Amino acid sequence: MSGFGSTPDETIRVPPGSGWGAVPVPPVPPASVRHAYPLAVRSAGFWAAVGLMLQSLPYALMRFGVLMVCSIVAVIWFVVMIGGAGWLADHIAGVFGVVWFIALALCGGALWGGIMRYALHLIECGHVAVLTELITKGQVANGQESMFAYGRRIVTERFAQANVLYGLHALVRGVVDSFHRTLDWVSELLPIPGLESVANLISIVLRGATRYIDKVIFSYNLARGDADPWTSSREGLVYYAQNARPVLTTAMWSVVLERVASVVLWIVLLIPAALITLALPHSMRESGGLATVLIAALLAGPIRAAFIKPVFLIMMMVRFHASAEGQPINQHWDAELASVSAQFREFGQAAATRLGTSRLGRLFS
Repeated sequence: MSGFGSTPDETIRVPPGSGWGAVPVPPVPPASVRHAYPLAVRSAGFWAAVGLMLQSLPYALMRFGVLMVCSIVAVIWFVVMIGGAGWLADHIAGVFGVVWFIALALCGGALWGGIMRYALHLIECGHVAVLTELITKGQVANGQESMFAYGRRIVTERFAQANVLYGLHALVRGVVDSFHRTLDWVSELLPIPGLESVANLISIVLRGATRYIDKVIFSYNLARGDADPWTSSREGLVYYAQNARPVLTTAMWSVVLERVASVVLWIVLLIPAALITLALPHSMRESGGLATVLIAALLAGPIRAAFIKPVFLIMMMVRFHASAEGQPINQHWDAELASVSAQFREFGQAAATRLGTSRLGRLFS
């Protein structure tokens, strides 16, 4: 086909100015290409990602609100836990203070790990669903549905049981971690010259990249629209392995810039935090420096999670979708992932079990 070319890894490259990118309709894929969905956005640049984040701002604002409430409740809980333990130890007996402290610490950990973290995960998945729709079609549900309604519907329709969704993310993260341990060229991608030999930095960057990539695979799962999330997630992981270098290059920059932006944000927030500290009662202002730092951190955490991290997640989502567009799947990477990751083999077993159950259902219906 004139004007089109392919690289040695069989990735189809579309020349600039081609009419291919002008009409967001899915091409008819070859048999070895496992997906066919349009792409309305192909630029993985920072400002394009900011634009998509602003388009999905209601989700970011909701997440920010939930995180702020969680942060304030956590501070109050901590004060009650420490203050109650001290009061019981002074007025009754030391053992009562210890019991109070341990009981509230365990309850707080259970509430955060078992309820709030799970709720935030579902909100984030709804956000990813909306972003996937914007990346692939340029609008949400053809403008017929609100973002919240669409995100909730997609997540509940595709995953009738929320624990399946949570388990899917855990498996994807395990596969990606196993794959990253096999890479020996990651230091070449570090965006900071002279730090290629710093093993700890590589580990930090890869760990940060993994936190993004599990959402990227989820986005691929949604874009394909398959009824079986196990098969599409497995093949999404293979496509990630095939395109690891371009996706991880974006990931490296994303993780480093996200950390820098977080530090800058915290420094900027020290100013309003200092003003809030001045408004506190005089008895609390004696430890004003510590209070200022804690207030800045309390504000920076939700802002970072709700507004900064989604921008870099979008960059990686677009990079992945654009890299895998029209690309035949490479069975070598399927075998490679199966050899290094037991979790990846679980995807195949789950898909086979689901397929067998589906066939039995049709047989006896």
